Amino acid sequence: MKIGFIGLGNMGAPMAANLVKAGHEVTGFDTAGVTVEGVTTALSAAEAAKGADVVITMLPNGAILRAVAAEVIPAMTKGAALVDCSTVDVESARAVAADAEAAGLLAVDAPVSGGTGGATAGTLTFMAGGSEAAFAKAKPLFDIMGQKAVHCGAAGAGQAAKICNNMILGVTMIATCEAFALADKLGLDRQKMFDVVSTSSGYSWSMNAYCPAPGVGPQSPADNGYKPGFAAELMLKDLRLSQQAAESADADTPMGKAAADLYAQFVEAEGGRGMDFSAMLPRFEKRGRG
Repeated sequence: MKIGFIGLGNMGAPMAANLVKAGHEVTGFDTAGVTVEGVTTALSAAEAAKGADVVITMLPNGAILRAVAAEVIPAMTKGAALVDCSTVDVESARAVAADAEAAGLLAVDAPVSGGTGGATAGTLTFMAGGSEAAFAKAKPLFDIMGQKAVHCGAAGAGQAAKICNNMILGVTMIATCEAFALADKLGLDRQKMFDVVSTSSGYSWSMNAYCPAPGVGPQSPADNGYKPGFAAELMLKDLRLSQQAAESADADTPMGKAAADLYAQFVEAEGGRGMDFSAMLPRFEKRGRG
């Protein structure tokens, strides 16, 4: 299959590399001039999209997605698929899908979960929105880049699933970090706490798979100085998207809002930028009740 790949950052580059390893012909473009072994470098997004069976985008936000889509849609061949793997607002996802479909293209919004490790290992989870035909065209590529792809519904449903998932993740990580900080102050050994909670009703992915306490549970960024597997500023972006969506849908999400406010404080005022989102634990360790 001939694939155009636009956005070769920390996620896009390994995803494109996995498509090359699987034998696909990949042409890539990135504004930063990033090159990936085996990927033919294009001079523009439109050039990368020209003649492609599928164009995949992995971009920072909805505004950039809209701008790139406006450039690539006219360059694409009718019947080709535009597959956006960025995490953006639902409105942008739906607008781009509508523009693509009006031009005779298939469109899928397919944000991912799994971070840079999953992108490299080809174990991402794709949450996809779009028609059955569009999902069917993209599915063989999802199977190369990931371990699971779920067709969540019509255009925008993939973004909705990602936003809801990461709102849960942000809230549970904060609760997990708060609990470890409280355990410390109560004199409870962290390993003992993990042994209890990880097999009790406090079980969560944040505790069991991505424990924020160094030396406890499986290896996680906490064991590497909180160097990011998923950066705190990216969690903040996703939580803000959740609150934007909640406002547009008139949904009451007080815990999501509280998590967004805490991550905003951590990232923008407390030195959390560039750290893993689990670095909330040392943040809470340093703080008292007031």
